[in-house]
This record gives sequence, C-alpha cells and structure tokens, in this order.
Amino acid sequence: MKWLIVLTALVAFSECLHKIPLIKGKTARQALQEKGLWDEYRKKHPYNPMAKFIQNGVEPMTNDADLSYYGVVSIGTPPQSFTVIFDTGSSNLWVPSVYCSSQACENHRRFNPQQSSTFSSNNQALSIQYGTGSMTGFLASDVVEVGGISVSNQVFGLSQSEAPFMAQMQADGILGLAFQSIASDDVVPVFYNMVNQGLVSQAMFSVYLSDDGQQGSEVVFGGVDSSHYTGQITWIPLTSASYWQIKMDSVTINGEIVACSGGCQAIIDTGTSLIVGPNSDISNINAWVGASTNQYGEATVNCQNIQSMPDVTFTLNGNAFTVPASAYVSETNYGCNTGFGQGGSSQLWILGDVFIREYYAVFDAHALYVGLAKSA
Repeated sequence: MKWLIVLTALVAFSECLHKIPLIKGKTARQALQEKGLWDEYRKKHPYNPMAKFIQNGVEPMTNDADLSYYGVVSIGTPPQSFTVIFDTGSSNLWVPSVYCSSQACENHRRFNPQQSSTFSSNNQALSIQYGTGSMTGFLASDVVEVGGISVSNQVFGLSQSEAPFMAQMQADGILGLAFQSIASDDVVPVFYNMVNQGLVSQAMFSVYLSDDGQQGSEVVFGGVDSSHYTGQITWIPLTSASYWQIKMDSVTINGEIVACSGGCQAIIDTGTSLIVGPNSDISNINAWVGASTNQYGEATVNCQNIQSMPDVTFTLNGNAFTVPASAYVSETNYGCNTGFGQGGSSQLWILGDVFIREYYAVFDAHALYVGLAKSA
C-alpha cells in the first residue's frame, strides 16, 4: 500500500515541483593541486568525514576537499544571493556575514543585515564545529528563497569567524536537509518550514547528481522528477530519524562479502563526496579493487585498469545497489583515485556523492523513507 500511495501522489503532484539547479564546480582539492598546495593542505587539515556525525551539543561539519555540487539561494529583502551545499547530513542553514573578517569570509559572498528590510536577530550565539577548526557566529531570521519558494521567518546562521580551510571551498555556506533533532539550537530547518508553511505539496525532496560535466544536477523540493531515473524507486525505511540513516546488510565484490559483515548502518549524505566506512573495511575494499593506499588514506589505481576492475555491491535492507568502477574511480590530471574513504574506527557508513551519482535519491520526511532508483 505504501508504494501505491506514493506512486499516486507522485503522479498527482508532478507539476508542483520546485527545482534547484546544482553547479558542479572545481573542488578545493583541484584548486589546491593546481597551486601546488595540496600536500601541505592535507597535512594541516586531515579528512575527518565522521566529525559531522558525532553529537556533542554543537552542529558538527566536516572538511571535505572533494565536494563539488552547489546551488544558489537568496536571503533578505531585497534578496542577497549565496551558493550553498545542500547537505542531507546536517540541519542548519548558514552563510558568511559582513561581520566576519576571516580569510574564508573574504573569499566568499557575505550577508549584510543592514541591506535587508525583513531581517531580525536577537544575537543568539551559534557554533559549528568542524573536523579542524570551527565557524562561530549568531542566529538571525529573514526570508529565504530556494528555487522559487519563499520561506518566511527562517532562522539561519551568520558567521563571524570561519575555519581556514573554508577559504578553499567554492560554496559560501551550507543548507542542511537532515532532521530538526540534530539542528544546532533546535532551529527549524528550511525544509521543515517549507512543509509547515504549505509551500510544497509533499514532505519530500529528491537529489540528482550528474556525472557528465557541469549540467543537469538538481535538488527537487515537493517530489521527484521521473526524467532523472529509470525503473522503479526502491523504498527503504529509516532506522533513525536524525540523519537519513538506513540498514545496510553487506558490501560484496564478485559475490564475496568484503565489508559490513553481519550488517551495519549507513547514511545517505549529499554533503560527503565519497563512500566512507570503517578503516579496516575500506582497506579491504580498496585491496579487492587493486588500489594502493597512501599515508593519508587516499587509494590510487592505475587509470588503465578501470575497465577490468570489479563492481562493488551495497545491499540495503535486502536490495542490491551496484556501483561499477567507472563510477567509483575518479580520473584527474593527477591520476586516478577510488571513491572509498576511511572513516576511522566508527562502524557507521556514509554513502556520499559517489553513490548518489549512480542512484537518484528521494527523501520522504513524512513516511520516513529513503527512495533509490538507477539514475538516468
């Protein structure tokens, strides 16, 4: 019955979708490599993808030098525009402010409260902890426009200081799409307000990440875009309504279990570029696909071997989702790397952009399901 209801709703509301184009830009890694600064950067700012999933009273984020998908939102009256990462692994919206003098802020657009007639704030402090460093600032409220949807009285963060590595990121800020239960200061997330204010026809959004160049990627609020996937959507119930967390049964290569033996938990996260898991499991996967891992945990392969490398299959709640080598290996002017990243001792997995490029992801906040379908 769940599937029949959802299918009927998708057809009925297909004309009520609000689409946000995503820009696939140059990553921080690529920019730093071009400047010859990548080795120095990764020594100072080690990749710690699990930082954002440790709850310690502040909103955590991570240092991910490979994020490349950004969308444009506007805040205030008249609107001031910003590029943001639409992040299903966090719940707060924040952008830089004119009160921030960090190098990271000087490299990005900054919101000026004095130029908005609808701005208000009680100067409540906000702290967002990163894997290295932090963003500090204050909470404010204003009109936020996302893909033609104007959300009134949206509480968001304005930075007054930012971690140095943010200077290398293309996006100005973050728009979190996880649940209110993990929002810093219990702020109501943007998507919650879209639903509460009756601005979307369904409490559902979906994400399509293109793998071919700059065009086509988008976030759709209010439903799904059937042109972005083939076949049927497989619906998987959430095991936790904080992040978009689901049950993963195993990871297999050529029919052999190579990771997540006995089952584990996985989060579908647009704000992480790689597929991340426990160090030992990731090392095993990389060994199976013929990769060599350096001291930073980066796994490299011979670019000539991509065609002969095996598929990796993730079984989620009894459903198999296969990722071929053409999807999990990235090729640049500096060589080829796998998209499997080490997440430390945590047993939690993150299925990030490497996975989402292969599978159109639908996030149902009402029924508490994630839907996955083969990307078109």
